[in-house]
Amino acid sequence: MNKYIKTLLTAMVVASLVGQVSCKKFLDREPQSIVSAKDAFKNFTNFQGFTEELYHCIPDFSNAYWTNCWNWGEDEITSTSFDFHFVIKIDNGDFWGWQSQFDGWQAGWMDRNNTNTNDDRMTKSLWKLGWYGIRKANMGLENLDKLTDATQEEKDLIKGQLLFFRGWFHFMFIQYFGGLPYIDKVLPGDEKLTLPRLKYNECADKAAADFREAANLLPVIWDNTTAGKRTLGKNQLRINKIMALGYLGKNYLWAGSPLMNYVVTGNKTYNTEYCKKAAEAFGELLQLVEGGQTEYKLVEFAKYYTNFYSTGQNWLMPGGTEAIFRGPYYGANGTNYNTSKQYQPNPILSPEAMKFLPTANYVDYYGMANGLPIKDITQADAESGYDPSYPWKNRDPRFYNDIVYDGVKCVQGATTDEGNRYAKLHTGGTYRNISTGSRTGYLLYKFIPITANVFDNGWSYDRALNIHLPYMRLADVYLMYAEAAAQGYGAPTGKAGNYGKTAVDAVNVIRNRAGVGQVAAQFLGSLDAFMPELRRERAVELSYEGHRFNDLRRWMLLIQSPYTLKKSVEFDRAPGFNAADPKNNKVLNLREVTILERKYTEKHYWFPLKNADANMYLEFAQNPGW
Repeated sequence: MNKYIKTLLTAMVVASLVGQVSCKKFLDREPQSIVSAKDAFKNFTNFQGFTEELYHCIPDFSNAYWTNCWNWGEDEITSTSFDFHFVIKIDNGDFWGWQSQFDGWQAGWMDRNNTNTNDDRMTKSLWKLGWYGIRKANMGLENLDKLTDATQEEKDLIKGQLLFFRGWFHFMFIQYFGGLPYIDKVLPGDEKLTLPRLKYNECADKAAADFREAANLLPVIWDNTTAGKRTLGKNQLRINKIMALGYLGKNYLWAGSPLMNYVVTGNKTYNTEYCKKAAEAFGELLQLVEGGQTEYKLVEFAKYYTNFYSTGQNWLMPGGTEAIFRGPYYGANGTNYNTSKQYQPNPILSPEAMKFLPTANYVDYYGMANGLPIKDITQADAESGYDPSYPWKNRDPRFYNDIVYDGVKCVQGATTDEGNRYAKLHTGGTYRNISTGSRTGYLLYKFIPITANVFDNGWSYDRALNIHLPYMRLADVYLMYAEAAAQGYGAPTGKAGNYGKTAVDAVNVIRNRAGVGQVAAQFLGSLDAFMPELRRERAVELSYEGHRFNDLRRWMLLIQSPYTLKKSVEFDRAPGFNAADPKNNKVLNLREVTILERKYTEKHYWFPLKNADANMYLEFAQNPGW
């Protein structure tokens, strides 16, 4: 809340609608919704126009810059040719790097100087637009009495959206910074700020109240409302009951997690009462989904990629039936031309852009097709069937979907570089240049088609490759439910009172979709046995989607080995390389080598506040250790 933020919190702003503009149009601006401040709250059209600017306060973390960085756990490492993205600062323990004054490139999505609610993805930042959004939501809530020319349904829709956004921005802040002031009114511009930092649970309780009321007010499907029928086909991103329940549950689960419980009670364990509340919220959501009352469902595994990208579909926003909460697709500077090049070696497959690479130790979480984990990548395991001589064989189907390993065919059509048609990711292979290729022995293809390379040209503008990751999708909800139910009710068979599935049932829903074996009996005897497998499932299903860093933090694992390590896989090709079926290729001398080790202390569980904010008034104190 530096001078800029203080201005947003205390300056009277009445903004007209800034509509979403893209080829697939959601939240389209209606001409009649552009209004003067005088009439902003008079009727539903005008008030909705005021409200919809809040959607343009949501950063697109997967497209915030030319190349984009959102995985800050032990899951990803960059090539050595660039050093400006936040993950490199995170690796060095420099968490100040989230702040714009320490980001000369303005490449981050959490804070940047040129913040705006326009249609440009590069003008979005969480810190500035979050406080602005809170201010705007409070303004709307305090002017609801002026909404006189409206039905009760229309009043509920407006209030529900405003409450959701107030809760969401506060939740996004506290998960990174801990307890903060919870701003639930419009602050006068002529009064000194003295609002204290609340405890984490106090903030979470206030956010929960906002999410709960929003869920009570909002419809499951906007298109089924009278107001929604007027914008039929343009309502898919509008806040609904499912989104509110999803974040109600997530907010409670985070509040019940070890880190958040530790800063409140001093105990590094789960708070079971918060976990029960989380399980109930998720249970309510999943009952609606499985009862056919929503448009949400898991996409079939053959179309798993549609969660993350579309191609050849006129810039269709990806997400399909599984994405629950997404920000708008911003039109200006909206191409994914550079983002798509983050994942292939340069110059073999990509002419430019730094590389973001899956670490070998994280890829190890992708276990075997029978559902069992790999205990040690260098050792044979008769139980799981893993063989280090054939490390790519019989793996979890999501491994083949997400990860490019040695021998995979990376160029499909004509090429002037026939020798590099197949990935050479063995030690000394041409794909392994540490500055322009893979430092780790793997490539990430979860968010791009295999044709996204310089020869197949799958990223060209006419292919309309649209990469856009959701903040929350249905698979995440199942796994959060599993965690909350297990911890809240003390067993892998724990379940919420309003939902029929147990924690392990919910995990198996996700495994069944992927065609991987269900959770084995050996993991079902106790919470201690179940939780590592649940955490592994969460690591695999939600890999590289921006969840890992916050998961490690809330589990209080971020500063613990082996989660501080980033490794490469090293091996030699055995004679008889088979390009037709790389899964069955034999390797020699398989091992993993540590690339770097993060040196962290407990202060690294939280981001530092801006010093200008922490020095603004006494009650707004800096986080410990910073």
